[in-house]
Amino acid sequence: MVTLDGSSLSLENVAAVARAGEPAELDQHASKRMRVSRDLVDRLADGPEPVYAVNTGVGFLADQRVSAEDLEQLQLNVVRSHACGVGEPLPREAVRAMMLIRANVLAKGFSGIRPVVARRLCSLLNHGVTPIIPSRGSVGASGDLAPLAHMALVLVGEGEAELDGKRLPGAQALAASGIEPVKLHAKEGISLVNGTQAMLGLGTLAVLDCEDLCQIADTACALSVDALRGTPRAFDPRIHDARPHPGQQTSARIMRTLLEHSQIRESHRTCRHVQDAYSLRCAPQVHGAVRDVVSEARRSFSIELNSATDNPLVFDNEILSGGNFHGQQLALSMDSLAIALVSLAGISERRIDRMVNPMLNEGLPAFLSNHSGLESGFMMLQVTAAALVAECRVLASPASTGSITTSGNKEDYVSMGMTAALKLRQSVELVRIVLALEMLTAAQALEFLAPLKTSPALEALRLELARLSPPRKHDAPFTSEIEAVTSWLTAWRTHPGPWRL
Repeated sequence: MVTLDGSSLSLENVAAVARAGEPAELDQHASKRMRVSRDLVDRLADGPEPVYAVNTGVGFLADQRVSAEDLEQLQLNVVRSHACGVGEPLPREAVRAMMLIRANVLAKGFSGIRPVVARRLCSLLNHGVTPIIPSRGSVGASGDLAPLAHMALVLVGEGEAELDGKRLPGAQALAASGIEPVKLHAKEGISLVNGTQAMLGLGTLAVLDCEDLCQIADTACALSVDALRGTPRAFDPRIHDARPHPGQQTSARIMRTLLEHSQIRESHRTCRHVQDAYSLRCAPQVHGAVRDVVSEARRSFSIELNSATDNPLVFDNEILSGGNFHGQQLALSMDSLAIALVSLAGISERRIDRMVNPMLNEGLPAFLSNHSGLESGFMMLQVTAAALVAECRVLASPASTGSITTSGNKEDYVSMGMTAALKLRQSVELVRIVLALEMLTAAQALEFLAPLKTSPALEALRLELARLSPPRKHDAPFTSEIEAVTSWLTAWRTHPGPWRL
């Protein structure tokens, strides 16, 4: 059970609920804080002073006062009017992540919303009711308005939701799960749609995936080093302690450890070869730089998970309007991650080329084929990797620099954080495939070095890869086996094995 108190939600908690289906609940102390702030909203809503989005319009219409009898209708109108997303629906795990994070934001007690609303979000999660949320339509400024509005629609018994694999009207999905629709009170509609939770949900899962990709890249590189009979001397700790970037040190340690006790290494220890190509020798420096970008993103996202991103915010005796909903912090982080992933994919593609290119893979058959000329072997795997790297480069073009003014020039500088999040998700998927291609290529190359074996840890990995994609004896289609290895890598952190460091 993940308990939401507004202050201690972790990236791992998000994955546990979003991906593994762990239940969520609202902390009792959080409920008390929420009731206190709610009391202030109730007092001010009927007062003579204008309070943004409580008794006024929203956005450009913030200066227009709304009568007391229309306050609840205002909140429902906000949700309905902002639900204008388009495009394919967000993945189920991303929607579950954003629901959980939004409930945690409300639990902080700065939104002036009743505890029942946060509890109802937990009920949707716990009963498997997942709002259908179009992926496009947010500029990431007043929060992810359109995606969050589609989420809120289901809470009030409208919109659409997925339940048990079926797409249903929101009211029908709630009824089937025994969940009562929420009747929104003053400020509750705006409190549901204001915030960074759509981009943050996607981004949180992507950060965890990027951490896995860093581990996978180090492991794939270690396989490639032995397949190319490279030297692990470049991973000596003295080299990396002399330039002590944390990510670089970590990558060097992992690759050094994975290659311990390799028969292949021992077979050429005394050869005249001094230095490997950069894609092998400088892997800790390249992979490590990516690791450090991912580490910084984790720090930033951990803060955002437990931040009040609503507007306006409710404090001891007043309601203040500000801009905590703005997604620039996340947009910059996700653009940085997308750029970093290009390096991870690009250097992996270079190692693939070294293993298949007959001009570079001395001692290995051309394109790792068993009958050169008659067969093409692994020639096209490098071509596929090149195509994916090219696409990653396009996706690395930053979204955070692309502000377009909205809402009658009231929202005159926006983050485009949701665009950054959607691009990052695509990049993660592509880089995972490139690394799967490298592992497949390295595993095949190791076959030609038999009876010598790689290290015990990497030998265990090679056997696991052979289970998913048996060593090639002749040409055959690759796609299904690439998909099998890629799928296996998707659940990387759940696989036990001596290669996991």
